[in-house]
Amino acid sequence: MNYSKWAALAVLGLLCGPVAQGSAAELDLERYLKRDTFTDIKLSPGGDYYAATVPMEDRTALAILSRATGKVTGSFVPPRNNHATSFYWVNNERVLIGLAEKFGSLDQPQLTGELYAMNANGGRGELLVGYRVEGNGPGTRIQPKKVEAVAAFLIDSMPQDERNVLVSVWPFSEDPYTRVDRMDIASGRRVTVARSPVRRADFTSDPSGQIRFAHGAGIDNVNKLYYRDAIGDTWKLVNDEADTGRIETALGFSEDGKTSYLQVQQANGPDAIVTWDPVTGTRSPLLRDPVVDPDRLIYRPGTRVPVGALYLGDKPRTRFFDETSADARLYRSLEAAFGGDAVFIASSTRDGRSVLVETWSGSNPGDFYIFDTVAKKADHLISRGAWIDPDTAAKVQPYAFKARDGMELHGYLTLPAASAGAKPPMVVMPHGGPFGVFDDGSYDSEAQMLAAAGYAVLQVNFRGSGNFGRAYRHAGAKQWGAAMQDDVTDATRWAISQGHADPARVCIYGASYGAYAAMMGAAREPGMYRCAAGYVGVYDLPMMHTTGDVQRSGSGSTYLKEWLGSPNDVAAVSPVNLADRIKVPVFLAAGGEDERAPIQHTKRMEAALQKAGVPVESLYYSTEGHGFYTDPHRREYYGKLLAFLSRSLGGKTAGAAAAASP
Repeated sequence: MNYSKWAALAVLGLLCGPVAQGSAAELDLERYLKRDTFTDIKLSPGGDYYAATVPMEDRTALAILSRATGKVTGSFVPPRNNHATSFYWVNNERVLIGLAEKFGSLDQPQLTGELYAMNANGGRGELLVGYRVEGNGPGTRIQPKKVEAVAAFLIDSMPQDERNVLVSVWPFSEDPYTRVDRMDIASGRRVTVARSPVRRADFTSDPSGQIRFAHGAGIDNVNKLYYRDAIGDTWKLVNDEADTGRIETALGFSEDGKTSYLQVQQANGPDAIVTWDPVTGTRSPLLRDPVVDPDRLIYRPGTRVPVGALYLGDKPRTRFFDETSADARLYRSLEAAFGGDAVFIASSTRDGRSVLVETWSGSNPGDFYIFDTVAKKADHLISRGAWIDPDTAAKVQPYAFKARDGMELHGYLTLPAASAGAKPPMVVMPHGGPFGVFDDGSYDSEAQMLAAAGYAVLQVNFRGSGNFGRAYRHAGAKQWGAAMQDDVTDATRWAISQGHADPARVCIYGASYGAYAAMMGAAREPGMYRCAAGYVGVYDLPMMHTTGDVQRSGSGSTYLKEWLGSPNDVAAVSPVNLADRIKVPVFLAAGGEDERAPIQHTKRMEAALQKAGVPVESLYYSTEGHGFYTDPHRREYYGKLLAFLSRSLGGKTAGAAAAASP
């Protein structure tokens, strides 16, 4: 496939589009639909360039800019539904880009395993590995790239080797055994250097570029961690989830390579980071937050040596292996300078002098600064959403309470501007997933939009959510429509009891699993909610075992049986079978190309509601997937959602938008 025909202008056009202004009496919807300027940005090792991923309507591009001039020097724009989801500077002049596909704005990106490389000046752009790699043709015997049906993912950019990287290679077969190849980033030539002892393995290398850990799981989804001392040594089993009841993953090594760091699940509470001695097998506690799991590792600038972790709890906080270290002191000084906003060093030059610092909060999608660690000077570089004023955005506050069975639950409340002491109407917004996903209190454009319309927005991390340890996540297994739903109900009652909402004006709305929870909430609590809205939802649970993308692999089928439940068991908690219990208006929306929550779910839900005499509105687009991409479709959808909520709750509506054809 020829990617070179895409021009840099397609990227630049996104960076300077105007934001439409609504009238004072209407919600400025465009402010909340405008895409972030970029999703990720990194400094080159020598500090001469930035590379940034740029979200477009139905794809994500990558742009490279000169640090000296600020001008685009090169760009990569993939085809529709393809996204540059990850990228890595492998040396100061060449970037390696990992691709993914997703069919809809809310879909989880499915990594394609394609790796595309390009120079900082835009030259030498080439797909190095993946199912779309093409050979040099029959007229030559020189075929440096292997043309094979595999996926590949970067393991180690190998700073000590300017020419090669290590990639994990996944054959195109169900739940395969994987291997490690050393790949030339100019030609794509690959040489195998390690093979995995377990299916679907990820690998971890040491500072010298040697593969030391393999972590994977078979069709049974039981995780295993293996270790080896050196090239050619036999893999040794370090942890088997079937025996220990926990998952352990390798995080990296100390600078001298003698100590390894593992993230270890605990029987109760959040995960711990421990040191593990390969010689004695001894694990020693290093870091553990009392409430939440480690979210991101903190690395020493210019290296891949872990020195701490970022935790996302009631507020973001950082912790270090050594709180007296220079790394900890650097973060503490930055945190003090940015007045309590979250701080994270996103990338750095290889010498560690220049670091790219990201700051964010619940009312700020994020600002980036270049900090000179020698001169101690920070310069603002760019903001994710320059059109967002953090001082006027809705404030987000954390909360915690105990559910009916005593389990402690955590969540976030986004509050509208105060209005004469009156209790505001409220929208309860359970997250999608459901397992392993969680709300973290960072800027949420949907919650901010609803708050701007006059609603309090309640988000709760019901059991099954990620970030609170193994036991918390596993407490949600087979609890669709049961304990997970009770948690949403209990959070709603808590918010009302605390005076955060008018009890007579509460609606429930969500997407994907959140849409399921919205319909189940309306069915199980007919007196609590005034309306319910579901976006690209799943409503017929037995159908998840026969349609959609989860059930297509052996491991996916096992996942559904263990976490959702058998088809016979989940029919009773399927909203399509409970439509006669819903007594409030319903709004539904779905896309015809949705593979995660096929449109048949919504069609069946709508039919069941109509048969039960429930007022129901719907919006379908045959060309959209799991979440709407197209700007006119998004405008119409959110315009209809706000109008629907307003009829029950009285909040603001959006200005009229041009109708879009399905």
